Amino acid sequence: MFIMRTPKKLKMMERYKNLSGDSKVVRYHIAKDAMTIRFADCSVYIYTNQSADPGNISKMKSLANVGKGLGTFISAHLKDRFARKIR
Repeated sequence: MFIMRTPKKLKMMERYKNLSGDSKVVRYHIAKDAMTIRFADCSVYIYTNQSADPGNISKMKSLANVGKGLGTFISAHLKDRFARKIR
């Protein structure tokens, strides 16, 4: 478990399984209506129901739990639909 400080609160981020072996996603945090994603380049983005659509957030949660396809899904469907870039 990796602990990341954000301006608002402390979040626990899970290590992404990366079953394909070539994902740019390193860690993630699932919230009720959002996901925080940390990429291999150390950038961190928050995707919310409002910014990315509830259906897309639900799909992201499923892919994160499986450990495969999350980076590809974000690149193909949500590249610029994040609510906030943390770093």
